Amino acid sequence: MSGAHPTRSREPGLSLGARIVALVVLVAFGAVGAWLQHDDPGQSTEPRTEFTASNPPAGLPTALTTGQHLHWSSCASPPTPRTGYDCATMKAPLDYRKPDGRTIDVALIRRKATGPNARRIGSLVLNFGGPGVSGVSGLPEFMNQYAPLLDRYDLVSFDPRGVGATIPVRCGKTADDTGFEGADACAKYSGAILPYIGTSHTARDLDLMRYLLGDERLHYFGVSYGTALGAVYAHLYPSHVGRLVLEASVDPTEDFDEKQVSQVKAVQAAFDRFAAHCATHVRHCPTGDGPEEASRRMEHLADRLEKKPAPAGSGETLDAVDLAYDVSDFLKRGTDGWAPLGKALTAVIDHNDGRPLSKGADGNGSADRAAPSRDNSRAALSAITCADSSLRPGFDRLDRDEARVKAASPVFGAAWSIGVYRCYNWPFDGEHTKPQVNADGAAPVLVVGGTGDPTTPYAGARHMARALGDGVGVLLTVEEEGHGTYPQNRCVTETVDRYLRTGRTPAPGKVCRGSMS
Repeated sequence: MSGAHPTRSREPGLSLGARIVALVVLVAFGAVGAWLQHDDPGQSTEPRTEFTASNPPAGLPTALTTGQHLHWSSCASPPTPRTGYDCATMKAPLDYRKPDGRTIDVALIRRKATGPNARRIGSLVLNFGGPGVSGVSGLPEFMNQYAPLLDRYDLVSFDPRGVGATIPVRCGKTADDTGFEGADACAKYSGAILPYIGTSHTARDLDLMRYLLGDERLHYFGVSYGTALGAVYAHLYPSHVGRLVLEASVDPTEDFDEKQVSQVKAVQAAFDRFAAHCATHVRHCPTGDGPEEASRRMEHLADRLEKKPAPAGSGETLDAVDLAYDVSDFLKRGTDGWAPLGKALTAVIDHNDGRPLSKGADGNGSADRAAPSRDNSRAALSAITCADSSLRPGFDRLDRDEARVKAASPVFGAAWSIGVYRCYNWPFDGEHTKPQVNADGAAPVLVVGGTGDPTTPYAGARHMARALGDGVGVLLTVEEEGHGTYPQNRCVTETVDRYLRTGRTPAPGKVCRGSMS
């Protein structure tokens, strides 16, 4: 359930057995003991937030609601530039069932509205997907996509539980520890927090955040996994729902195993559309004369790379699993990724050069596997997924699920099938098989789904809009390739921005045309 700006959820260059473990136990950093605190917020010379909200979250001590204020100050200097941003820390209960107990620090970042105060609507909280994507790093990175909304909103993001600076999950001694010890290592290094990092806990953090930001209702924009978080929030706090955008929606009617099959079918379908286009528009198409020939060539290439991986630069190699995930990265970009994907496939097929594929869809080397891990996104992906999902299948079920995923896609099935093992021996129970998202009585929620999405299939958006409830979920259909269509598609951008600025939803059945029209 990767976001529109995903981090990879694989360990390249490993044997199958090692990959199975690596998908459960992944790189991270930090120390549990320092995260669980009783401290009061420190003093600051920065101006305090002006409170206008009158509806604090119920059941929390006043020290965390009316007695807590967000102290915004300049952000520390990470690899991502943060000039013009403010950062703050919010205290929240580790366990909302014990609100007077231990607290955690939730890391926040803000870009203040540029428009006149009289036109300011409030804060717009953004989640960029994952699970496992840092909002503190993500807001500066993706600001250009949302900057036009600064005329009406403060743009705010945060590190969800288990991610970045908010009680980060780790499953090894150091950031570059491969964590082959198994799920027990996650329990060893992060056991004190693993039961408290699921989506429902983060949704409760959102409501406390909403109040401390001074908003009566939450205005929110979630992408991919962020749609699950937004929908769970709407279910828990329907009367606090403001203007919620859920783009590239996950499917709330599917359990974890069902999602594996749906997702691999979607990415195969996207590859088939790329192959059909390549066959008719590219003189020397590396995938041949159409989807069937493309699948055969990719299977042959995967066999070749499994036996002898291709050089990928900086001492790294490209194997069959890397091939599948790298190709999917290009497909997430929609038609903009098709031309560079064709060139990258030509490089590896004709010249055994894996560098263009391994650099990732953006072509700038940011996904270079030789670079040291700078975050715990992959560990958080597993930990949050397994905190949410209660499925703990035995080996007989795992064998059947693995076979189902492999059979669903000749190009991607083998790589995706490893994911069925993600939670099989997780040391803590998950919350549910499927999330509850019905939000009767909430304000209208805008659900945006692309018919060519290779990561969160369009059916998920339809099911999400329906599951939110009559009069709540409003579906905007986009005939477009890629994972996420805002702001690339002009019709989507105009419709979403109008909703966020005025609260007006599109007419029922509205369709935005795009590259698939």
